[in-house]
Amino acid sequence: MHNGRYRRVLWIALGVNASMFLVEIMAGLAAQSVSLQADALDFLGDTANYGVSLFVLGMTLRWRSAAALLKGITMGLFGIWVVANTIGNVILGSAPDAFTMGGIGMLALVANVVVAWLLYAFRDGDSNMRSVWLCSRNDAIGNVAVMLAAIGVFGTGTAWHDLAVASVMAVLALIASWQVIMQATLELRGSVPKNIEDPALHR
Repeated sequence: MHNGRYRRVLWIALGVNASMFLVEIMAGLAAQSVSLQADALDFLGDTANYGVSLFVLGMTLRWRSAAALLKGITMGLFGIWVVANTIGNVILGSAPDAFTMGGIGMLALVANVVVAWLLYAFRDGDSNMRSVWLCSRNDAIGNVAVMLAAIGVFGTGTAWHDLAVASVMAVLALIASWQVIMQATLELRGSVPKNIEDPALHR
């Protein structure tokens, strides 16, 4: 596995995610969609994740594992934030704009599928690489869910589908957070799976 190729993919992913955060947060606020806002925050978190991954690329496994542990905790906090935001919208929220949800959801899906496809080859690396892959995979799944929610909102005129999707996104973030934290913890303790290759050896 070559650092140069992985670095280029990370830069592409960082640019795509930063751009989509700006697009989706504005659309989510305009459409009053909690699932779009949650997905936008996820794009922001992924942008930071890719930046951290670029910073530690080529460092020792211990440094990369420590970065992955921090990212895993961040993913968990994102999940908790979405849960809290969803509860707030159950109490105060109104039906979002279904057309905006569907259109932006489709655009975000295309962006995440491209990024996930680029990162697929690195999915079985160390916990840092795995965290990056899991983020992109979960984002693509979340975008499909947002589009389905848009159909539900359009058909019923209520916000329940939007809120349900936000809840699913929170669960995905919490599960991925647990997976990354567990692998990073094992690596920091010196229990590195045999199939993990150390990119630092290829500098």
